[in-house]
Amino acid sequence: MKRIILSAATAALFMASCTAQDNTRMISQDDFVRTAEQTVNGVVSVKSYATPQVRQQGYDNYSNDPLLEFFFGQPRQRQSPRRQQEQPRQQQLGLGSGVIISDDGYIVTNNHVIADAERLEVTLNDNRNFPATVVGTDPTTDLALIKIDAPQLHVIPMGNSEDLRVGEWVLAVGNPFGFTSTVTSGIVSAKARNISTTTGMPSSGGIESYIQTDAAVNQGNSGGALVNLKGELVGINTAIYSSTGTYAGCSFAIPTSIVQKVIGDIKSYGTVQRAYLGIRFIELSPELINEKKLNGPTSGIYVAEIEERSAAMAAGLAEGDIITAINGKPTRTTAEMQEVITHFSPGDEVNIEYYRDGKAYSVETTLRNNRGGVALTKTNDSGNLGAKMASIDEETARRLQIRGGVALSDLDSDGLLASAGIREGFIILGVNGQRVSKPDQINSMARTIAQSQGGDKVLFISGIYPTGKAAYYAVALEE
Repeated sequence: MKRIILSAATAALFMASCTAQDNTRMISQDDFVRTAEQTVNGVVSVKSYATPQVRQQGYDNYSNDPLLEFFFGQPRQRQSPRRQQEQPRQQQLGLGSGVIISDDGYIVTNNHVIADAERLEVTLNDNRNFPATVVGTDPTTDLALIKIDAPQLHVIPMGNSEDLRVGEWVLAVGNPFGFTSTVTSGIVSAKARNISTTTGMPSSGGIESYIQTDAAVNQGNSGGALVNLKGELVGINTAIYSSTGTYAGCSFAIPTSIVQKVIGDIKSYGTVQRAYLGIRFIELSPELINEKKLNGPTSGIYVAEIEERSAAMAAGLAEGDIITAINGKPTRTTAEMQEVITHFSPGDEVNIEYYRDGKAYSVETTLRNNRGGVALTKTNDSGNLGAKMASIDEETARRLQIRGGVALSDLDSDGLLASAGIREGFIILGVNGQRVSKPDQINSMARTIAQSQGGDKVLFISGIYPTGKAAYYAVALEE
C-alpha cells in the first residue's frame, strides 16, 4: 500500500474540506484563502530598539554619595574621561507582531514585545515603515497599545472570543522569525486555559485565561492575530508551551473579551480600570474537597480569605464559600474567574452565585478598586509630570563633567515634579537606578510604573543642578 505524506498545511486544508461548519456547508480551501487575504494586511511587524545598558559604577561628579547608595543600593565611583565619551548606539531589542484595530493607526500588541524599548518601528505588509509611539501598556495581561501616524489602514474587525467553540478552525497571522505575513492554521484546542495551573510552572503574576490552539506560533508571532474563518479577530497570540523554545503543538492567545476591555480603558483613561472582588481563592479540586469535607459543587472557586474593605466583605462572603458564577458566567476554574472579573470596572454591580455548607445562594455587590473604593483609578503618565524635558547639549555636559542628562524647564507649579520639590533647571541623570539621557526614556519608565499593578508607583530621580549641586527626589505617580 502506497503511503502519501502530506505537509502540515496541506493536511490541515484537506481536513478542513471534510469538516462541516454550523451544519450548513462544508469548509473548503477557499475559506482559508479568503480569510488569509482579508487579514494579512491588518497585521504588522513591530521592531523595538534600545541602547545597550553599560553597567555603571558611578554617576560622574557626585560619586560615593551616601544618599545615592541609599537610592540605588550600591556605592558609585567616578567614570574615566574615556568612558564618559563613549555613546552606545541603539540596537534592535526585539521583533514581534501587531494588529491594526483602527484605520487611523492604533495597533495592539504584546507588552513584552515593546518592553524597555526606546524606539519602535512598525512595518506594514506593503513594506512601508513608520515610527510608533506607546499609548499605554498593561503588563498584567501582557497587552500594549501603540500608534503610528498613517491614514486609511486595513483593519481586522473585532470578533467575540466568547462565541468560539472548541474544535473550531482559526488562523494565526504574524511574523515568526522575521518571516513577514505568515499564516498558519489550527483548531481551538481549549478555552480559558491557565498555563501555570495546568503545567505547574510558576505564575507570571498576571491574568491567564488563554485560548489554546494548535496553530503553529513561534518567536516573532507575539502580538499577532488569531482570527476565525469569518476574518474576525478573536485573540492576540502571546505564548507557546515548549521545552525547546519553538513550536511544539500548543500556542496561546489572549481572547478579545479581555483585549477589548484593556485597550478600551487605555484609550479612554490611559490605564486599565481594574475591578477587584477582594478575595484570595483556590480552584476547587478533589483533594481540596476531601481535605475540607465540602458539600455541593465539584468545580468552582474556593474562598480562602476575605480582604478588608472589599466588595466580598460588603457582600457577606466568608471563608469556605464556593463561588460558581458571576453575572451568570461560570467560574469553574482560576482562568474563568480571572476572565470574568477582567470585564468589569470599579463601581460595577455584579451578582455572585455561591455555595455555603452545601446550599446555594446569590448576592449582589459592587466591585471596588485596589484601594477599596469605587472611583476610577487616576494615574499620572508621562504627560502629567508637569515640565518640558530636553536632552542637554555637549557644552553643558562638558561643563558639568557628566555624560548626558535631561534638563527640565517650564515646571508647572501644580505638577508632580514641582510638588516633589524639583526646581527649574534641574538635570535628571538617573531614574530608579537607570541612567537616562533622553526624555523618551523617562516617559517610558513613567508609563510603565504608572500602569503597573501593585506596589508603590514612584520615580526615584537623581540629578544635578546647573550649579553642580546633586539632588535626589521621590515623585509619586498615583493619586
